Amino acid sequence: MEIRVTQSTTVGQKPRPQDGELGFGKYTTDHMFLMDYSQGKRWHNGRIEPYGALRLDPTAMVLHYNQEVFEGLKAYHLEDGGINLFRPAKNIERMNSSARRMVMPEVDPDLFLRAMKELILLDRTWIPKSDGTSLYIRPTMIASEPALGVRPAKEYLFFIVLGPVGAYYPEGFNPTKIYVSDYYVRAVRGGVGEAKTSGNYGATLYVQREASQKGYNQVLWLDAIERKYVEEVGTSNIFFFINDELVTPPLGGTILPGVTRDSVLQLSRHWGMNAVERQISIQEIVEGCKSGSLKEMFATGTAAVISPVGLICYKGEDFQVADGRTGELAKKFYDEITGIQYGRREDPFGWGLRIA
Repeated sequence: MEIRVTQSTTVGQKPRPQDGELGFGKYTTDHMFLMDYSQGKRWHNGRIEPYGALRLDPTAMVLHYNQEVFEGLKAYHLEDGGINLFRPAKNIERMNSSARRMVMPEVDPDLFLRAMKELILLDRTWIPKSDGTSLYIRPTMIASEPALGVRPAKEYLFFIVLGPVGAYYPEGFNPTKIYVSDYYVRAVRGGVGEAKTSGNYGATLYVQREASQKGYNQVLWLDAIERKYVEEVGTSNIFFFINDELVTPPLGGTILPGVTRDSVLQLSRHWGMNAVERQISIQEIVEGCKSGSLKEMFATGTAAVISPVGLICYKGEDFQVADGRTGELAKKFYDEITGIQYGRREDPFGWGLRIA
């Protein structure tokens, strides 16, 4: 498919803050990629055009029945001026998996990657250069067909937008405080917890607001049946370093299969660590905090990469993780993964994809 390009006539006029003022998700670049789907034509009309509002019918099915999936990945400025993507094939694979679960059409991986490359290269001057910054990439697919019957749509819109970002959390790479939800749940087995779809996030906002009002950064979700086993944290997967074992909950249909999660598991085994995927109860975590056997706890995700946890709140009581500070293992994973992302460290897995 040919990708038509219409360049913006207002390049250079959008506000561009200093790297240290970026925050996360506040700014967008000059252009966006769009592509349409219909049952007769399949995917067609691929185009890059000036960033702007989408035009949707009020009965567009995404607005009523949540047929929407998205992804999040980043482009990194290399020291020699090049541009690096981190494991983009995994994000493309996951978005197509989410699309299948939501009865939406898949996107050809080669076309998907080419669209991202062309858009990034067109807006490459937006890539920030400071350590800890990057260009965030948000591919999204929505059901655009105007209809009110409850069924899979016949028309879809796929689009990609970009934006320069800094640290996800204002405190940067410092320990966060986590609130454990023992009443509300994020996902149940047999549902759509493993798909990156908007409904999974909208359903968590009520508890996230409650946690924020109490002074906590994120919510730790427990399983929906027994409210006993740990699943994931807000926008991230979760890891525990107990004695000499690195533990993370297993994927079972309720947990998003994170790209950073997979990277941590591969790295830990590459380093010869004892890394396991098993069920872990909140009670085991609490007891680990009390006894000191829980040496570290950290979340993993594209936005923050590695986010150390210094304290958890369960049933109204705070429990400090070890000394409450960033642990050596969390720092080691952060340094190794970001080192590969920015091209400063050897990449034994071939995770980086240089596009310029």
